[in-house]
Amino acid sequence: MQETNSVPITILKPRSGWQLIDFKELKEYKALFYFLILRDLKIRYKQTVLGAGWAIIQPFFSMIVFSLFFGRLAKMPSDNIPYPIFAYSALIIWTYFANSLSMSANSLVGNTELISKVYFPRILVPNAPIFAGLIDFIISLVILIIMMFFYKIMPTPYLIIFPFLTILTVMIASGVGMWLAALNAQYRDIKYTVPFLIQIWMFVSPVVYPASMVPEKFRLLYALNPMAGVVEGFRSILLGKTPFPFGMVIISTIIAILLLISGAMYFKRMERTFADVI
Repeated sequence: MQETNSVPITILKPRSGWQLIDFKELKEYKALFYFLILRDLKIRYKQTVLGAGWAIIQPFFSMIVFSLFFGRLAKMPSDNIPYPIFAYSALIIWTYFANSLSMSANSLVGNTELISKVYFPRILVPNAPIFAGLIDFIISLVILIIMMFFYKIMPTPYLIIFPFLTILTVMIASGVGMWLAALNAQYRDIKYTVPFLIQIWMFVSPVVYPASMVPEKFRLLYALNPMAGVVEGFRSILLGKTPFPFGMVIISTIIAILLLISGAMYFKRMERTFADVI
């Protein structure tokens, strides 16, 4: 009697067209994702004297410089909020976003050997530094809490929206980061464009000035910048001196979702060529 072969056969076929994220596959590689996050944290502060203290120093000294030049010399309005805490409340979320975006954009090129030698979901690479940066963001909140006590400012009940705005920032950084990482793998001059993009993006976001300075007729156009709603929302729930910008945050959420989906689709489409072009 002939025995039948019961060994399962798996046929691997390349995917075609635009693909969304395969969450089932990502779950299988969650241990690798944790390792990439931990590695990014170790590399960031390896052989540094101050270590995680840089998470505080960077936005804190930026706040001092902005307070001097924009607050004291340029007399920039700050919605009746002391300019140092006005600037710092925006700088902590902006610094997190800017650093995450920069590291995400250069992540594929910086992991050439890993990508070219072994298979794993490449989408983990540009997202690992974004999640690793959350540790810096949490640390930088310490100075903000101290400043709020100093200026006798209490957060608003809208503070419960804080996690949502943080997730929104992660989505924006992830979406744009995947776009830039995939483009940087193909066109190496993208890495020179990213610092310029981040610098311009900061000045079109309400970091050193309040969103109230933007004329009403341009407010809708201004809200198309997803970080405008995020920054203004953070400042509102933390300092409680301005109404929460529901309209801007809703638009920021829609733009963030579009960026995340389009970034993931473009990244997946270009993923098959990374090992050849990096």
